[in-house]
Amino acid sequence: MRKNQKSFKILIAKGRLLPALAKLLQETGLFQEINEQCYLPPCLDPQITAKLMKPQNIPELVALGSYDAGFTGLDWVVEKKAKVEPILDLGLNPVKLVSAVAKEISINELMNRKIIVASEYENITKAYLRTRGFKYHFIRTFGATEAFPPDDADLIVDNTATGKTLKQHGLKILDVIMFSSTRLIINPRLKTQPWKKEKLDKLIMLIKSVMNARERVMLEMNVSPTQLEELVRILPCMRAPTVSPLYNGTGYAVKVAVKKEEVSHLIPLLKKFGATDILEYELRKVII
Repeated sequence: MRKNQKSFKILIAKGRLLPALAKLLQETGLFQEINEQCYLPPCLDPQITAKLMKPQNIPELVALGSYDAGFTGLDWVVEKKAKVEPILDLGLNPVKLVSAVAKEISINELMNRKIIVASEYENITKAYLRTRGFKYHFIRTFGATEAFPPDDADLIVDNTATGKTLKQHGLKILDVIMFSSTRLIINPRLKTQPWKKEKLDKLIMLIKSVMNARERVMLEMNVSPTQLEELVRILPCMRAPTVSPLYNGTGYAVKVAVKKEEVSHLIPLLKKFGATDILEYELRKVII
């Protein structure tokens, strides 16, 4: 990028969040490939520069204005108390932030003494412990938090998708503190900069178009002239189905985008109402 050329700078979370996030961003068409071997993935829009970073660092860097936007977990936005604005929930990598203890430990036992608590999330954990009324000594961890109990900690606060890892380490969930998923965050000052705001809007539109496409499939079918109106009445669609006459006036081709969860119920119904040559295929982008 030439010196003084305008640039919209974004951060992309590496680690656990990256695979699903990279797939989404690649499907927007802005990136051909994103992986952890390249910390500066090239963007097909020359005015967008991207960098991979640990999700813990992204909220603070965006808040400082070093970057315009970033993709990270809501848990780290809350933990860092960063002055950023989460503007889009991508729904990727959903987890719960929970407190957990060894399965043989009772809550009464913990309340009656000063306990050792381990977590990567210092601010969230301390706020939770104060609310719960625990007396505690806090230990900051740097991964593998589930390995601390029972020898090195009485209680941990960690994220979990299924709870399977906690169970494998002999732990039980005490409380669910919050839910988190991957979010697009921005520096609030970006909204006062028209050129960057326009770039942000285009980025959001592309991301939403992929998210919408993932929820839908396209159905195509043929139907006779006498059955067209009855068939169209039962079709769920975004606005109205596309209907085109077939060659020689033998019928009509009907095309409709529907939610994936409707397909298993809809196809037998379409067949019942006279549809033939039914095709189902995936969509890449849906812009509503």
